[in-house]
Amino acid sequence: MKPTITVEYCPKCNWMLRAAYFAQEILSTFSDDVFSVALQPSQISGKFGIRVNDKEIYDRKTEGGFPEIKELKQKIRDYINPEKSLGHSDRK
Repeated sequence: MKPTITVEYCPKCNWMLRAAYFAQEILSTFSDDVFSVALQPSQISGKFGIRVNDKEIYDRKTEGGFPEIKELKQKIRDYINPEKSLGHSDRK
């Protein structure tokens, strides 16, 4: 079964647009690899995290900020489809 990716964001911090941007980028890159991408308003102030099914692959507080989209795509790819080429996003 294809995974569901959840982008959890703090609505009080006005991070919905950032979350929607990440969701759009995830869907444009992984449309054949995922079941869905969900936006989830967080009950925790300051929360911004990304999960694949129930595994958290990114947390803003743990990582010290927001991810670059290239880095995020690589983390998702490494978890759901390690053989997938990301084209220019794979270059250092």
